[in-house]
Amino acid sequence: MNKIKLLLVEDEITLAQIIKESLETRDFIVLHSRNGVEAYQMYQENSPDILVVDIMMPVKDGLTLTKEIRSKDTQTPIIFLTAKSQPQDVVTGFDTGGNDFLKKPFSIEELIVRIKNLVNTKPRLDNMHELILGQYKFNPNNQTLQYKEGKIDTLTSRESQLLLFLVKNKNQVVERNTVLDLMWTNNDFYSSRSMDVFISKLRKLLNKDQTLKILNVREVEVAYS
Repeated sequence: MNKIKLLLVEDEITLAQIIKESLETRDFIVLHSRNGVEAYQMYQENSPDILVVDIMMPVKDGLTLTKEIRSKDTQTPIIFLTAKSQPQDVVTGFDTGGNDFLKKPFSIEELIVRIKNLVNTKPRLDNMHELILGQYKFNPNNQTLQYKEGKIDTLTSRESQLLLFLVKNKNQVVERNTVLDLMWTNNDFYSSRSMDVFISKLRKLLNKDQTLKILNVREVEVAYS
């Protein structure tokens, strides 16, 4: 099995060293950067499988770095590290393009579970062909969504994964915690807010076809087509 190459962007040197050494003892390849400017250059030169990014950093913060990466790359997973805990901070992070959110302090074991969950979701999509969703064409392999013959929207890996799950369970009630446990590995506050953000994004992308709806029924997600 190939080692996971990870770019850690963290300006707290002691914390970064602990994370780096802990992950390397578990067979990860870890590159470390202390600010967003340096991190973007390292990202371009090394093509990491995943980024773990602190939000608050000097020179260029994690949100700005993520926006820059997302303008060219919607697929490489990004996990935010932060000491912030306000709901709006979480929403802003996911709106920027983050895939997951981990509040300091955290355990290395939890970080590893989240890393592997994000990195290992892509292979499950690789053998999927184009799917017809009403007037849309959804290609999980390429992570694209196209309305009729118009503009093609590129989805993030998490958006593709979530949409595919809902498609496979269309016209059925899916318990909220089931989705969280399968795709976020837990149902804590940050994971729950993350799912809300991604559900909202998918609704906006699908809103041109009124026959397609993702409904929330007493905090249960259900997809109809």
